[in-house]
Amino acid sequence: MNPIWCLRSRTAIPHLRSSISQSQFRAFRYLPIPRTYASTNVPENLYDVVIVGGGPAGLSLAASLKSSSVTSRLKVALIEGLDLDAGREWEFSSESYSNRVSSLTPGSMGFLTDIGAWKHVQRNRIQAYHGMQVWDGVSGSRIEFNWDAEDSSTIAYMTENVNLVHGLLSRLEELGGAELIDKTRVEGISFGEDHGSLDLRTWPIVQITGGRKLAARLLVGADGANSPVRTFAGIESRGWDYGRHGVVATVKIEDVSSAERTAYQRFLPTGPIALLPLPGNFATLVWSTTPEIAAQLKEFSPVDFVAMVNSAFRLSNVDIEYMAKMDGGISEEYQWRQSVTPFDKAGVPGTILGVQEKSIASFPLKMRHADSYISERVALVGDAAHTVHPLAGQGLNQGIGDVQSLIKTLETAVQTGQDIGSTLSLEPYYSDQYFKNNLMIGVVDKLHKLYGTTFPPVVAVRSLGLRAVNVMEGLKSMIMKQAAGER
Repeated sequence: MNPIWCLRSRTAIPHLRSSISQSQFRAFRYLPIPRTYASTNVPENLYDVVIVGGGPAGLSLAASLKSSSVTSRLKVALIEGLDLDAGREWEFSSESYSNRVSSLTPGSMGFLTDIGAWKHVQRNRIQAYHGMQVWDGVSGSRIEFNWDAEDSSTIAYMTENVNLVHGLLSRLEELGGAELIDKTRVEGISFGEDHGSLDLRTWPIVQITGGRKLAARLLVGADGANSPVRTFAGIESRGWDYGRHGVVATVKIEDVSSAERTAYQRFLPTGPIALLPLPGNFATLVWSTTPEIAAQLKEFSPVDFVAMVNSAFRLSNVDIEYMAKMDGGISEEYQWRQSVTPFDKAGVPGTILGVQEKSIASFPLKMRHADSYISERVALVGDAAHTVHPLAGQGLNQGIGDVQSLIKTLETAVQTGQDIGSTLSLEPYYSDQYFKNNLMIGVVDKLHKLYGTTFPPVVAVRSLGLRAVNVMEGLKSMIMKQAAGER
């Protein structure tokens, strides 16, 4: 019998005295009795955890809370401004893919499997890849990441965000117990009042559309880069804008063997361009470039857009910048320049054949990192805590890492009878995640700056570094394992 739990009953005291020494008994008798913070028999709008934000991070947290045997009795609500039925009733076509796609590491996929969500995602909409080709757009130096042929390891899985949301919502419906409040805005957050028998002066009170108020023992901000929860908590978020836009699109490529799926990324002075595989002959494009070029790309005809993407993987950066300023005839210009430009055909992706209608979009690129992920009765996860340049494809994985760490922290708090909303209880989450995320953000930021110059000495040093790493198989293996979320 566990001596701490024995103290819940007077009849257990004699057993406890006989099973441990006097000194141990004196120590145990003053330990606090563990409490489960499941808010039962309390006013309707009192919750253990209120999550603001119904994206992958917020839904992952709700699903993990309800799937855990330790936290499943907690009273949980999730608030989302958009209609979650779009994810629940998602209908898809094998002839089209969303342009909002994420790269999930095996580590993130393992967590989603553990909480029971992965079984609900559409597997035929997911594409694993086992190799990466990364090269310098100025010098041509490259590094090749490929698992051994006999190794079945995967670097990452490409999946549409809506597919992941669909899987998480399906899992939450299967579990039950979490209140999902969608099509509802947060109109204000304030502290509660002392009601005599119930003192809510340190509890966040979330007012939503319609005037309803939810009191939260713990309020979790999964509400994006402009997080109202972070603002309420008084936590500063620092960083800068990159002066670049990310252009995304779904494209069709030449047929490739499913066993030879590879991700490609070329670092151009204006920003990296990446092509990541989707099922069939589809791929997702992420091109980080200047706002001017981004605006031009969105104005081009589909034929000229395709020509620009093909040129970005094959021509010199001077050619690319010249063609981006043309008003038309880009396809013909590309065909001529490509015919007289030598390039490594084995080291570039298959020819892009077309772009999916209405899939071209862009967004500004920023780096932000909150000073803290916690305050009294508040925790931040995902973009509310940090945003990172997309060149490493780690944004969603960092958010899922936050959820993994936070749920572990909350389980410990419940098991040991702590108040799940206190900063003391939440401190392990902050300590575990902040510096890991800060390291990743710093590395990605430095890479962006390192490859954003054509200054010859810098180009020479970075090219030498790429060549050196490319011949060091042990180091490459370690880098791939880190990228895959292995520890």
